[in-house]
Amino acid sequence: MYKLYTRPGSGGFVVEASLKIAGAPFDLIDVKKTPDPVPDFLAISPMNQVPVLVLPDGHAVTETAAMCILLAERHPGAGLGPVAGEAGRADFLRWMAFMAAALYPADLRYFYAHRYTTDAGGIEAVKQAALAEMDREIGILDRALEGRDWLAAGRRTLADLYMLMLVCWHPEAAKAPAAWPNVERVSAALRADPLLAELNVRHEMWVD
Repeated sequence: MYKLYTRPGSGGFVVEASLKIAGAPFDLIDVKKTPDPVPDFLAISPMNQVPVLVLPDGHAVTETAAMCILLAERHPGAGLGPVAGEAGRADFLRWMAFMAAALYPADLRYFYAHRYTTDAGGIEAVKQAALAEMDREIGILDRALEGRDWLAAGRRTLADLYMLMLVCWHPEAAKAPAAWPNVERVSAALRADPLLAELNVRHEMWVD
């Protein structure tokens, strides 16, 4: 059985969704924020970050995108994403890597700006630069969705769920319908999914 170490509002949202869509049994361990790192948790998460997915064989996996790609490969019939040799694999990997390497870090720089500068007076500049980067990168996703229903493989994959989560984290997410109509179109379809809507009750990614 899998074990998912997570907390509400974290990247664990998309990993939890992945496991539920796959019908894979898992234990959910809620990791509370504490002033000091917990040694047992540091042993599986050296950066002291959630989520962490522990595989049935006991191997711990960090990095949200890596967990998503791995689960798609471990559950090929669940529709999580195309596996090696299947159509749409290249786009799936491209967009997962793009969001993990560009958009996700921009979110972190905005909400944890103090970690990215030694100048207390420069925190606001870090936040504004991160916000501009988020806007540019979501715009790239919006253009990629022009004339397409989903990011990859002509069907819903974890790349779309990952995008939904990151857009929900945008500090001005309410502007999405006007600023990024294609992203909003896909996001609205995902928000209407009963499974994701149920997860949102705990994670509070979006307001109904």
